[in-house]
Amino acid sequence: MDVEISVQNIILKGVLDLPGKSESMVVFAHELGDGRLSDKTFRVAKDLRSAGVGTLLFDLLTEGEAKKSENRFNIEIMTERLIAVSKWCLENDKTKSLKLGYYGAGIGSTAALSSAAYWGTKIKALVSKGGRPDLAMEVLDLIEAPSLFIVGGEDKQLIDFNKQAYQKMGCVKKMEIVPVGMEKISELTIAWFAKYL
Repeated sequence: MDVEISVQNIILKGVLDLPGKSESMVVFAHELGDGRLSDKTFRVAKDLRSAGVGTLLFDLLTEGEAKKSENRFNIEIMTERLIAVSKWCLENDKTKSLKLGYYGAGIGSTAALSSAAYWGTKIKALVSKGGRPDLAMEVLDLIEAPSLFIVGGEDKQLIDFNKQAYQKMGCVKKMEIVPVGMEKISELTIAWFAKYL
């Protein structure tokens, strides 16, 4: 079902899908104005739902905001919005009884990590795919949610960024360097949430 979440005088559009008897849900955090509509996002979300996990797909920026390059690294505003969306999930009648996890991609993963640091034990598990966790370096030691970093094997710089962040974290953690392909990413994500969420 389509949902609209009011945050800081703007409306963030999302898609909430809860399979029957879901006990948990994953919030997908993307910075782009149409990230929730991408084929890669849909693949992982669909596979999670097949495993009985609810999903909320939404974008941290509106389509108009995403067109301005300066907004794409505005981690502060994206984190504030993810914190607000998480609050909505924790209070909404349909979702408040569900265990909450995050799936962050790209810069969205930075917001997911920062928001997880804010919420503490309310966030039960987290997956960062192709992310920049190093941009959340100041709060990484506050994260309590078991965290999985998935990084493409071809991107040496991104691997280095993820390794730097990984070393700073004190929570349960794992890093997977994978070849390009959504099947392995989806498999790792489902296994992580099945174990910790």
